[in-house]
Amino acid sequence: MNHLHILGAPGSGVTSLGKELAQRLGITHFDTDDYHWFTDDALPYRRRRNPDHRRQLLSRDLDNHQKWVLSGSLCGWGDVYIPRFEKVVYLWLPAEVREQRIRERELLRYGADRIGPGGDLHVVFEKFLTWATAYDEAGENIRSRPKEMEWLAALSCPVQKIEVELPLADLADLVLAEFV
Repeated sequence: MNHLHILGAPGSGVTSLGKELAQRLGITHFDTDDYHWFTDDALPYRRRRNPDHRRQLLSRDLDNHQKWVLSGSLCGWGDVYIPRFEKVVYLWLPAEVREQRIRERELLRYGADRIGPGGDLHVVFEKFLTWATAYDEAGENIRSRPKEMEWLAALSCPVQKIEVELPLADLADLVLAEFV
């Protein structure tokens, strides 16, 4: 397996699985958030890169590595990468599970003072959480379960859908058992 793409519902473990698989396979991991956002900002997830800039940076990195795992959504802005995928994995969990996981992750990442009321990331966090829990519903936002299901249906490479909660090691084993 040289080029694996993992996407799915926010909070379902897409980035964690991408990192785990890359480590096990001894290949490079990339995450679309690092291309979508200006992640070096003091207040992250506020400034987006324009799609051309995202594609320029991601193309450079993918072109410089023979084997890679790419985690995160590309729907719309990254469709040009579809021909590169050998396999795609889609993760989904119920909204209440994802919401709890996101709360725990962001609390560990930024702390209660920053994401809580009055914190410098509170508004961004609450906006993200609202969007993430509404992911299952169709809407104007390109990133939703219905839109990603449509996107997956158009792929010509094998797609594995995993819609159960498993420990990370078991999730990685499941993916590797089917694709390696």
